[in-house]
Amino acid sequence: MTQRIYYTYIMASSSRNLYVGVISNLEQRVMQHKEDAFGGFTARYRCLRLVWFERYSWVGQAIAREKELKGWLRARKIALIQQENPTWVDLSDEWGTKIRLYGEG
Repeated sequence: MTQRIYYTYIMASSSRNLYVGVISNLEQRVMQHKEDAFGGFTARYRCLRLVWFERYSWVGQAIAREKELKGWLRARKIALIQQENPTWVDLSDEWGTKIRLYGEG
């Protein structure tokens, strides 16, 4: 039986609008954001760059972390991103290496 992995993630626009989400298939969801597949906040504010994520083996942990981050002030979210990704690069640009090496939860 394959163990499922869950992700809490932050997408950002070029003007640093932030979107916090949780998903089990991060690669697919990021592509959906980039393609404006569902409209909404990320489409309206063009939050197209994956700038931070963490992995979890239990969905409850991922959801709890998402709720925690959504309760934070913007400045605290920015500090979290800058701690791990100071240049705000799009972490989805190199799926093969970064998805394995970055964002342990």
